[in-house]
Amino acid sequence: MKVRIGFEIHEQLATRTKLFCRSPADYRDAEPNTNVCEVCLGMPGAKPMGVNAEAVEGVIAIALMLNCELVREPVYILRKHYDYPDLPSGYQRTSMPIGKNGELAGVGIWEVHLEEDPGKYDPVTGRVDYNRSGVPLVEIVTAPDITSPEEARNFMRELVKVLHYSGRVRREGGTMRVDVNVSIEDGARVEIKNINSIKGLYRALKFEITRQKNLRRRGKAVKRETRAYIEEQMITKSMRTKETAEDYRYIPDPDLPPLRITEELVERVRSELPEAPHQKLQRFMQQYRISRDDAWAITSEPEMADAFEQVCGQVEPGRAAAFFRHIIKKTLNYHGMSFAESGLTVRDILAVLGAISSGRLSQQAAELVLREVVERGAEAEELIQRLSKLDEQSLASAVEQAIRENPGAVQDYRSGRREAINYLVGQVMRITRGRADAEKALEMLQERLS
Repeated sequence: MKVRIGFEIHEQLATRTKLFCRSPADYRDAEPNTNVCEVCLGMPGAKPMGVNAEAVEGVIAIALMLNCELVREPVYILRKHYDYPDLPSGYQRTSMPIGKNGELAGVGIWEVHLEEDPGKYDPVTGRVDYNRSGVPLVEIVTAPDITSPEEARNFMRELVKVLHYSGRVRREGGTMRVDVNVSIEDGARVEIKNINSIKGLYRALKFEITRQKNLRRRGKAVKRETRAYIEEQMITKSMRTKETAEDYRYIPDPDLPPLRITEELVERVRSELPEAPHQKLQRFMQQYRISRDDAWAITSEPEMADAFEQVCGQVEPGRAAAFFRHIIKKTLNYHGMSFAESGLTVRDILAVLGAISSGRLSQQAAELVLREVVERGAEAEELIQRLSKLDEQSLASAVEQAIRENPGAVQDYRSGRREAINYLVGQVMRITRGRADAEKALEMLQERLS
């Protein structure tokens, strides 16, 4: 059964003010309903200001990075009508497409829009926080070119990279929302609303595809409907019958003139565009002669890619790439943070690589240095001094202690279980707090136990 998956992705743009008023767009530290005014509260008689120029430029930049054609005819701001507590005016303003017919990672990008965010409704308490109301969004609509949850996950990772590289969206997390459309063998299309993570997206698709296939196997029809993803249970649940465009009663907003995307504006935005991640990946492979896997890992964040290029000015690129992919990425994944959040600097990385090259640090100790820098903001040079490799006499003492404290492992090794020595190497590393050279410890143990 062929699966077809398409997305409507909404991400907040990193602007200083909201889309149609001067209320601050950053509401992270604000008390509920304090970053608001008459316009974003939809009060009767309140008229919107002109469209936020910073937001328009942000959408143009993202559309260009997604290889879209920019629309040249007037772009009207439409009113999309629906009745929900998070929408005080009874309609949401959304633009006609600003970009069309793009492509990313083999997936068609149908349209790129500018839209205003609604408020945040809590169905448990019935309260609404309108601080978010009116914050500018970019909306990206894809073609249904994706055929599996794995493809969906890979595409979203690539899209997130493009959005971050653009420098036009918020990076603090929790601001992206994805609506997913799923159908099987040209059956009814089901929409899953407001998924806010790639992991949640993958799980929702796994469940929904299985649900639809099971219905069809039992001879039942799949209903055209909108469903919610229940993250705690990793299931989707029916919300309502799927709306059509006619249900929203789109009309041009009479209070706003249409946008005109001029050639001059497009070329100015284009001239300021950063290198896209897929372009950077290809350049890294060619310029630094590193593998695709290494380049993909390093270009996952623009800050990491920039750091890598600076390090390559002083370190052989292949060696630097292996360190970034296997040591730095491992440390970041362990702490669940991005390179930008870690506090790691080029100076730290060069110091650690230099200490490994000179033999002062083992690979294990290098990882400990990075962890301490990330966890405590410690100075790499100071940690390197403290964790420098043991001299031969101290290592020999640790080997003797490991043998003395683990007679069972010693007996196993001498009885022919050669893998037991790996446990003893681990004990030496524990005793020395990672300062030992693991290969040298292995040699000493083999010599001592023979």
